[in-house]
Amino acid sequence: MSRKEALNKLRDVLLTRREALKKALDGDLSMLQSLSQDGGDVMDAAMDTAQDEISSQLVEVESRELTQIEEALNRIRDGHYGDCEICDKPIPLARLQAVPYAISCIECARKQEKISPRMMGEHFS
Repeated sequence: MSRKEALNKLRDVLLTRREALKKALDGDLSMLQSLSQDGGDVMDAAMDTAQDEISSQLVEVESRELTQIEEALNRIRDGHYGDCEICDKPIPLARLQAVPYAISCIECARKQEKISPRMMGEHFS
């Protein structure tokens, strides 16, 4: 399979994932908006608060991934998808298959991590 064909398949993966995330976020947001505390005891309130926090964090992660996917789709439209934004070399297909919205090759990503460490748990592109 040529690189161009592989990139086209990755575009389809990105579009599918974008739609799935949009549906999930619509559901998560409506769930968050419909949550209400009906009184109850302290334990119920604590459980509700913990569930709200988990749901909120999930929405944040999904929103961040959706943004990265949108940016990747913009790079596809601009003809720059699959090129490292730092060194301009092609990002290996294996990396793009693992992280379809990656903006840098693994070497440049590692250098960036050393230069500007990010918060633990944040996904690196």
